[in-house]
Amino acid sequence: MMAPGKSLFRLAKPAATALVLAAIVSAPAAAEGRLNVYNWGDYINPEVLQRFGEEYDVDVSLDTYGTNEEMLAKIQAGGSSYDIVFPSVWMHDVMYNLDLLAKTDIGSHPDFKNIDPGAIRAQTDPEAEYCLPFSWGSVGIVYNKNEVDEPLEGWEDFFALADQGKRIIVLDDPRETLGIGHVMNGTSVNSVDEDEVVAAADYIIDRIDKISAFTYDSIPLVQSGDVAAAHWYVGANIFVSQMPDVLAYIIPKEGATVYQEDICVLKNAPNKENAIKFLEFYLNPEIAALNVEQQMNGTANVPALEFIPEEIAQNETLYPPEDVMDMLQIFHDLGGDIRLYAREWRRVKSAAR
Repeated sequence: MMAPGKSLFRLAKPAATALVLAAIVSAPAAAEGRLNVYNWGDYINPEVLQRFGEEYDVDVSLDTYGTNEEMLAKIQAGGSSYDIVFPSVWMHDVMYNLDLLAKTDIGSHPDFKNIDPGAIRAQTDPEAEYCLPFSWGSVGIVYNKNEVDEPLEGWEDFFALADQGKRIIVLDDPRETLGIGHVMNGTSVNSVDEDEVVAAADYIIDRIDKISAFTYDSIPLVQSGDVAAAHWYVGANIFVSQMPDVLAYIIPKEGATVYQEDICVLKNAPNKENAIKFLEFYLNPEIAALNVEQQMNGTANVPALEFIPEEIAQNETLYPPEDVMDMLQIFHDLGGDIRLYAREWRRVKSAAR
């Protein structure tokens, strides 16, 4: 989502060192345990971690990453002591197939009734026996209103800006950016048909001269007006709320992608009991609402909507109507076929040089 902006924020850079959130306790006794969290940069409200630490007398540490691939590499290297991670749905499937996830039976918890059944998207975990659906959102366009003559509506408008001498940016992400080509060609973002994937890459290559950069770090450039518009995540609404007269975020009318992250406990988690407690803790609608209010993304926890400000709950770029949701595609694990996307991405990046 991201690296989806994934600050979503995936704008934030991965932390060099862990941020320790010490539990607040009523007596100077030692904490009963630890919880080591590995998440996308700035993608969880610190208050959520603080409240968990206070309630369970646990020291919580947070370390961050910028991409699913970065997270997986660190876990596979065996050098981490993390308890929970927040993979995108397709990476949830990858990690399950690599036997990296602990069975938590979170789907059997009484409070799992709060979770929208449609958010159980991992193909390898249809009963939510391993991971808890966390947050979701679209990947669309954020733009500077002062740099466009008319409000943008879709991808055609986005690329047309370059013909007006404006600068545009797309994500440095093979599946997200090739996904634009799939959307515009009317093919699936999960297609493994070689001709369709090549055609998706060709769509981007045919517009390569219009693209100023491939990057995740777009928001400051759009805020300043140095860039008119950028392919980015729904978390852009955070910045839109801060600069409503300058910024806007849209879900393109032709369609777009949607991401979802899940909370998963690692099989080798050193604090597995605390990790499972955290999944249970996050089933609380008020806790899930804390994250929505800060991050401005979707939540799988339906009752949480009662605890968030109306302007967020009613924002249709955050919670799109059904006809728009029907146009959003989510990525699946493609197994070995991902090599086809890697090959075509190399072709796109070579054309950009």
